[in-house]
Amino acid sequence: MIAYRPTSRRPIADTFRRTANGAVRLCLRWDVHPDTISYASIVVSATAAVCFWQAGMHPWLLLIAPGLCYIRLWFNMLDGMVALASGKASPRGEILNELPDRVSDVVIFVGVAHSGLNSPLGGYWCAILALLTAYVGVLGQAVGVRREFSGVMSKPWRMVVLHAGAWLTVLLRWTMALSA
Repeated sequence: MIAYRPTSRRPIADTFRRTANGAVRLCLRWDVHPDTISYASIVVSATAAVCFWQAGMHPWLLLIAPGLCYIRLWFNMLDGMVALASGKASPRGEILNELPDRVSDVVIFVGVAHSGLNSPLGGYWCAILALLTAYVGVLGQAVGVRREFSGVMSKPWRMVVLHAGAWLTVLLRWTMALSA
């Protein structure tokens, strides 16, 4: 039997991929299912969302929330690496890999929307655009076009922009507090 190989994989920098090699070996040794890692990414995303949501009252949480977003990205990479290394990659797994990502996008941006630091409408539009970006990628893949994982609205760049915005907000709030 030939092992399933996904038709489209995100390009991941070797340096970033190497950060997970030990974790992949540990997951294989402990028989951690890739789906478990995918679900853990939702928990981390929900924690980031709570940090963003509460950042209006506690701005220091804006220093932590982006780190949780990067852990979410790392889990997203790890689940695929574990699926391939354990021989558990499957078409079902590809769907299960996408669904937690979409839930995570929405949860994080809803947390941002309700932080009180911006217009809630802006946070909801970010969530909608994140979903549409992913949908266009999956739609392209479904009709036989190679899926593209780059660009300014790709998942990693959304998190980088969110990170920059969060830290800039902290800097501005602290600067305003000091000058008052």
